[in-house]
Amino acid sequence: MVSVSDELREEANVDSAINSVLFVGISLVVGVASRHILKGTRVPYTAALLVIGIAMGSLEYGSGHGLGKVGDGIRTWANINPDLLLAVFLPALLFESAFTMDVHQIKKCMAQMLLLVGPGVLVSTFLLGSAFKLMFPYNWSWKTSLLLGGLLGATDPVAVVAFLKELGATKKLTTIIEGESLMNDGLAIVIYTLFFRMVTGSNFNWGTVVKFFATMSLGAVGIGMAFGVASYLWLGFVFDDTVVEITLTLAVSYLAYFIAQEGADVSGVLTVVALGMFYASVARIAFKGERKQSFLVFWEMVAYIANTLIFILSGVIIAEGILANNNILTHQENAWRYLILLYVLVQLSRAVVVGLLYPFLRYFGYGLEWKEAIVLVWSGLRGAVSLSSLSVKQSSDTSAYINRQTGTLFLFFTGGIVFLTLIVNGSTTQFVFQMIGMNKLSTDKRRILHYTKCKMMTKAQKVFGDLGDDEELRPAADWPTIRKYLTCLNDADEEHITASDSDYFVDHMQLSDLRIRLLNGVQAAYREMLIEGRISQSAAYILTQSVDEELDMVSFGPLSDWNGLKANIRFPNYYKFLQTSWFPRKLANYFIVERLEFGCHISAAFLRGHRIARQQLHHFIGDTEIALAIIDESVDEGEEAKKFLEDVRLTLPEVLHVVKTKQVGCSVLNDLYKYVEDLEKVGLLGQTELVHFQDAVQNDIKKLVRNLPSVKLPKAHDLIRSNPLLGALPSAVREQITGSVNEAMKLQGVALYKEGAKPNGVWLISNGVVKCGIKRNLSFNPTCEHGTTFGLYEVLTRKPYICDIITDSVVLCFFIEAEKILSLLGTDHAVADILWRESSIIVSKMLIPQIFEKMSMQEARAFVVERSTMSRYITGETFELAENIIGLLLEGFLKTMGSLEPVTAPAALFSSYGEPLSYVVETSARVMMFNI
Repeated sequence: MVSVSDELREEANVDSAINSVLFVGISLVVGVASRHILKGTRVPYTAALLVIGIAMGSLEYGSGHGLGKVGDGIRTWANINPDLLLAVFLPALLFESAFTMDVHQIKKCMAQMLLLVGPGVLVSTFLLGSAFKLMFPYNWSWKTSLLLGGLLGATDPVAVVAFLKELGATKKLTTIIEGESLMNDGLAIVIYTLFFRMVTGSNFNWGTVVKFFATMSLGAVGIGMAFGVASYLWLGFVFDDTVVEITLTLAVSYLAYFIAQEGADVSGVLTVVALGMFYASVARIAFKGERKQSFLVFWEMVAYIANTLIFILSGVIIAEGILANNNILTHQENAWRYLILLYVLVQLSRAVVVGLLYPFLRYFGYGLEWKEAIVLVWSGLRGAVSLSSLSVKQSSDTSAYINRQTGTLFLFFTGGIVFLTLIVNGSTTQFVFQMIGMNKLSTDKRRILHYTKCKMMTKAQKVFGDLGDDEELRPAADWPTIRKYLTCLNDADEEHITASDSDYFVDHMQLSDLRIRLLNGVQAAYREMLIEGRISQSAAYILTQSVDEELDMVSFGPLSDWNGLKANIRFPNYYKFLQTSWFPRKLANYFIVERLEFGCHISAAFLRGHRIARQQLHHFIGDTEIALAIIDESVDEGEEAKKFLEDVRLTLPEVLHVVKTKQVGCSVLNDLYKYVEDLEKVGLLGQTELVHFQDAVQNDIKKLVRNLPSVKLPKAHDLIRSNPLLGALPSAVREQITGSVNEAMKLQGVALYKEGAKPNGVWLISNGVVKCGIKRNLSFNPTCEHGTTFGLYEVLTRKPYICDIITDSVVLCFFIEAEKILSLLGTDHAVADILWRESSIIVSKMLIPQIFEKMSMQEARAFVVERSTMSRYITGETFELAENIIGLLLEGFLKTMGSLEPVTAPAALFSSYGEPLSYVVETSARVMMFNI
């Protein structure tokens, strides 16, 4: 039977749990009120929350637990397990902070952050630990002193990051501070865990310490990345379901923390930081449009709630833990003085760390100015991670290694430093910022602000003119009354705005400033294209990264963001592996076409993004010299992208067809989606009809995105039949050859054959561009049309190849073995004539390209045939054709060399023109002699 005391205890536990929920509700209301009241002030929000928490805890203690249910809830939270406290709040806070960071900035500032996190924290820990050991009268061991030094050595300046952004701090400074804060959270827990285990009896040598740090850090990063990859792949199967996407990321952040912390015994904090960084760098593009906005709003709300509760709870726990212990107030009256001393030492240790590392901080990343170093020192706040001291306090109640007085002092000192740094440093950051002159806007920014206000005034006057006199409301409004409400434009009085003033502001803008604005417009266009479905997530990531990299270089020269994209339209070296004979041909073709398609997406998006940004810049700035200079830079940047698309159009137009089909299809479906939404907004559709149409359109979008139309290459049989050489052969002969033709797709820069090599076959070029390299002082001859044949002359004459044939683009071609061609010569005299005529045309185009460079293959063939029928010098059609080809070649060569005299004695020309002419005559003479 259940005793009465058990029932009362169970009832008390239930009441306590309910009261703890009541405290959460009250804390959130207090937090909302604080945020509302402090908005627009320079008081850090988290500092106010900590003060409120201390006040609530002090009130509960001072009233002798007279706050009733609220006080019961306060005591419940004050006695909470510290590991549970961190597990509830840290994953949400860390994931949100890591996810919202600028990955490009992190990459640039990574070396600086690692310096502050690694050597910086170790130096700070040693300095503070030494101070506790040598200057404080508590007779702590080195392990205990370093334990408290580790808790206070790591900074947590998140409280002033948003504040610095509002004050206009440079992006690099806020990135360094925020990135250091995130990494410090993880490192502080690792250092604390190490020294806590040492203090509580565990033995460590240097080897085990190194192993401990490696396991805790690298293992945590690995688990975080694993969870990131798995959840990202899962998100790939979720289509337009914001609830599922948000819930998945929330669940993954907590699961990763739990499995790392409890299952793998590594740092859960570093695990969540790694997970958030992965999402920031790779998975952020998975959320777009309204879904991304909803995602960001949700995580901002979660972080706000977590921050509110954890700082109020920190204050409550500090007050309850310290004030409930009379030792601090009575027997340890000097503890308050030592707290002030400790605060000074914390600031000095931070200054020493930044000072020692300053030469390296200036060298790496974006560098660091001395003014920024001062802000870096003063923003070294301590935060919620210092609550790990709760573990020390709780352990002191039962541990044989830590007494209760030490546990209380740990809580007192950590809580006091968190309080003082938040109140003193956090509240005076604005003063420090102003004192060193970092809050001043640059001249360029002031100019653009004034110019924008001028444009806004013009816009306001236009809107007033359009709406001031409508049909519904009369009499019309007057401009002076409306102008009184436009206080945002007070510095842009229309009476003082002239065209010359506007031109002055524009002319004095620096090129680098306008480049930044154009690039921001390009990046915004990329994001919009991602929302519209014009580009994939991977393409959007690469495109936006190219802009981020270019933003770092705008002060050093013209726009060059295309340089960051070139590698994505070229074929990497490992693609040569696809050209090996044993690799499956169809699979190789698939990878090559996929690469071309991705390059087309990149190039087309680049051109469109720049075009949109140019139009916006021109509309904003106008036809000024500086704006036109930037626009010209943007136009020049697009030339290589245009050339790439044109090459693909010549090589494989089917690829462009697929790219365009996807873009148009997505645009049409997105317009339909917006159209039905607009119909619902104006009342022409009800909610039921809207949902029906939205589901139907979304299903179509899903099918288009997940089942993209594939590039359908022309069938080999059709290409062979349409080849001019094979098409001219009798059907029986053509079918005989078709069965032995080998199809191939070659990358750019691949040699089909080399000059001087033994001829092993003939190449039929179906699509693409090739380059003929002749080493006999003759020019290169690019050929880029369907139907070109290479190697036929050499196969027929059994001579080595007369030049190099190298692909100048991706080439779709066919190979016919030499034995197959030679076997046709004795079968039919007409077949032999066709083969020799084709070989003569190709030789002519290679050796005297000046005659044929503007002719297509069809025109060249017609030209040869026309010449061959003009006269009949010797009976026999074959011999006559061969003789006229010699005349044609010699006449073309002489015209090229500037001579218009008739050809009378071909042999006499050798002494005048040497080897090139000899090569022409020899080539054609072989044709005639073979037929004789």
